[in-house]
Amino acid sequence: MVSNRVAPIQEGKPSAGGLAIGVLDALKETGGVWFGWSGEIVGEAGAPVLEKAGNVTYATVGLTRRDYDQYYRGFSNATLWPTFHYRNDLSRFDREEYAGYMRVNASLAAKLKLLLKPDDIIWVHDYHMLPFAQELRKLGVENPIGFFLHIPFPVPEMMRTVPPHEELIAAMCQYDVVGFQTQSDQQSFTDYVERTGRGHFSDDGMLQAFGRMLKVGAYPIGIYPDAIAKAAEQFSNRKPVRSLRDSMHGRKLIMSVDRLDYSKGLVERFQAFERFLLNAPGWHGRVSLVQIAPPTRADVQTYQRIRQNLEGEAGRINGRFAQLDWTPIQYLNRKYERNLLMALFRLSQVGYVTPLRDGMNLVAKEYVASQDPADPGALVLSQFAGAADQLPGALVVNPFDLSQMSEALERALSMPLAERQARHTDMMAPLRENNLSVWRDSFLSDLRSVATATSVTEKTVKTVKQGASEARRPSAKA
Repeated sequence: MVSNRVAPIQEGKPSAGGLAIGVLDALKETGGVWFGWSGEIVGEAGAPVLEKAGNVTYATVGLTRRDYDQYYRGFSNATLWPTFHYRNDLSRFDREEYAGYMRVNASLAAKLKLLLKPDDIIWVHDYHMLPFAQELRKLGVENPIGFFLHIPFPVPEMMRTVPPHEELIAAMCQYDVVGFQTQSDQQSFTDYVERTGRGHFSDDGMLQAFGRMLKVGAYPIGIYPDAIAKAAEQFSNRKPVRSLRDSMHGRKLIMSVDRLDYSKGLVERFQAFERFLLNAPGWHGRVSLVQIAPPTRADVQTYQRIRQNLEGEAGRINGRFAQLDWTPIQYLNRKYERNLLMALFRLSQVGYVTPLRDGMNLVAKEYVASQDPADPGALVLSQFAGAADQLPGALVVNPFDLSQMSEALERALSMPLAERQARHTDMMAPLRENNLSVWRDSFLSDLRSVATATSVTEKTVKTVKQGASEARRPSAKA
């Protein structure tokens, strides 16, 4: 496994992001090496540091300040992240940052090569590593290499706003398998290749592009729903959960958990809740919204502004509606342990997950899995989250429509038990059928198959070329 950040998840530690959870849970079953950045800024990048925990080996390297600024803060998060989330108004491009992005990918590839064995399969994750396979190929690495994008992939018109777009797509085609969260993301990628005349996508999922044959597909990442349900029940008596339950005094609870990011639609979410309170005064004093938004990329100015804006909106709405014994919005800008979050989900009557754009959004799936089947909560979910395709029992909303979100909140809070139970059952079935193991196994199965087929094809082509060359060569007798 290769990703920008290697983040071991330890008991009692704050929750990690969806990528880290997915990668680690997948690795725990199969064993393997997880390679990437340690999260540390160093004076000089050295060899990978190896640490073993169970059957997982963590191989981590530091980044210099220059590499961090150009590769991570720069091109990855100031260019690719906003563009891939359809916010090119927030995107900026700097040639030196792009050069740093390519330089760090090349440097990391060289460090990984030293750890590789001939039978290794390499699975690379997310937008920080788009050219990673290309750099490995330059070093002569012939191992199967797959890539999975955890965030959305933009439509061609949006992708072309990134100046080196063609170079990046060509680099992605050096992988043997390129995977996306949804069919829409897959379609955007293949549309780019076909519209630019660089390749052809066939019905069997194979893409011939930039002189290579690769498989392109949708592999929606899953969770382990039964394990989450068990954790939610076990942690229900922890002190923070009891404290929140006691403080509600019988009020209903709307629960929302997101990283502090402009793609999550947090301001719109608060404003829709405000509209709900305006339109449904009967709910005053009877419901509270708890928003947990752990800080992220705190050294990036855009994210500092998001935090200030969200704190301002929470204060304004509370000032408008609060009573002596009731605060409408509880906004918490901190991290919580993952299992504790599952218990908080179980305590709530409504899950409120309304990103403006998201690759999958595992929070939506975790909310459903954590519910008590006998008395489950209802899920209000954005149509622009990949999870909306897999959760048929959710109340799907357009996060740009505040009135629609307001109405969905009221419907969720008033939903009869029988309907909530039916919707929960409808959502748990696909969560079990497409769990995390299915995501991992389907991707790796395709990677092995494609790599084997490609290897056979390349050997055949090489043999044919050699035969043709020998046929043209004059014989010794002649």
